[in-house]
Amino acid sequence: MILFDQLTRQIANFATDLTFDHLGTKISHLACRHLIDTLGCAIGSHDCKAAEIGKRLALGQTPGRFPGRTLMQEKVLPVEIAGFINTCMIRNYDFNDRYPGGHPSDGIGPHLAMAGAMPISGRQLLASVLVTYEVFIRLSEFSNMRHLGWDQGFAVGISTAAGICNLLKLSSEQTAHAIGMTATSTVPLRVTRSGELTPWKNVATAFAGRNGVFAATLSAEGMVGPGNAFEGRCGLFDNVTGPFAISNFPTEGGSFDFPKVLIKYWPLETNGQSAVWAALDMRKKIFPDKIESIKEIEIFCDKFTKHEIASEPEKWNPQTRETADHSLPYIFVRALIDGPVSVNTFEETLVRDPAIRPLLSKVKVTVDSAIEELMPDTMMVRAVVELEDGSIYAVENVNPPGHPANPMSDLDIEKKFRSQSAPVIGNQRCDKVLAAWRELENVSDMRPLIKLMDIL
Repeated sequence: MILFDQLTRQIANFATDLTFDHLGTKISHLACRHLIDTLGCAIGSHDCKAAEIGKRLALGQTPGRFPGRTLMQEKVLPVEIAGFINTCMIRNYDFNDRYPGGHPSDGIGPHLAMAGAMPISGRQLLASVLVTYEVFIRLSEFSNMRHLGWDQGFAVGISTAAGICNLLKLSSEQTAHAIGMTATSTVPLRVTRSGELTPWKNVATAFAGRNGVFAATLSAEGMVGPGNAFEGRCGLFDNVTGPFAISNFPTEGGSFDFPKVLIKYWPLETNGQSAVWAALDMRKKIFPDKIESIKEIEIFCDKFTKHEIASEPEKWNPQTRETADHSLPYIFVRALIDGPVSVNTFEETLVRDPAIRPLLSKVKVTVDSAIEELMPDTMMVRAVVELEDGSIYAVENVNPPGHPANPMSDLDIEKKFRSQSAPVIGNQRCDKVLAAWRELENVSDMRPLIKLMDIL
């Protein structure tokens, strides 16, 4: 008999025990909002290169024991590859939701794949999604892996495995095996997000989630995994993190942490959200007549923001979409010159535009101790522009729309969804998707709702 360490057992029990009845009206409604947001991100990126690569690799594959359906396309494949393709779409523009440490909705592609191919109710889907979110949040918060140089795929893989085990109605023991297999095989390097970034930045978590799904299906078929991936000799505690404990899950008397997840207003790195709003405010003060006389732009932020999007030379001379949407100088300058940011802001011709290089070189990023003290509950940047004549203009932004302290409204979410989806599926079907997905708890079979988004 396999003996499971405490953390493996805790996650497995939660994944097994959570049902829709635990959610309540507020959490259920919030989950529908996040799913609508996630779907919009996927529809807007339906033809992204990573998803097309996944589709080519999947040619000729039959669904097998555990089928999954790709979004926007009536193609039923093995759930791990269908889930991979879906997550590539969700993640492509870096527009999906985020909790400090990564993107919990990176684990939702496989849930949507399974819901498109199997008789799964809206309530089952919502419960499994909450398993993935709550596990991701706790592993991200308490493991400290990001600060130790490891990537978010670790939390994505395990949380995806846990959520899919819930959807498959596996036992606690089977779920524990899936967690053990995923934890021991998915410890990714954060170098993925360093220097000049590539499309792999957005695919790494789709890859990790695929591993989690595969582990769940292996366990469902009888594969036995290690029971002590966290606490055993040469396990995660020994080799990477040191011992840590996570907070109680809702099934253990704890609260849902899901409301702490941020929804992005702009299609770029989370810590750059405030920078866009600050740049737009600055634009009102100095555009267009004073742009040419800028001497220096100094942006004040916290340590992590500087580390993530303003600590490497590549951020002042981006060459790829992925580097640009993680470049504080580029994000600020583009919004200052062009106004509101969109996915088109990060197209290669704009990213490599030589005309903005002189202004990029005038950007200075400084860690501000007063802003640092506000972290992590408050997101803030302050920008100061000095002109050649000595004139000074200053703006700041605190907790931009989408931050848990300043949540986007249902109408905001709908507008974001339509901005990505209407060019692909049209306004009438946007209406139908929104109406249906707002009422998931009343849906007995998710397959027609997945089909609603097919590209005809």
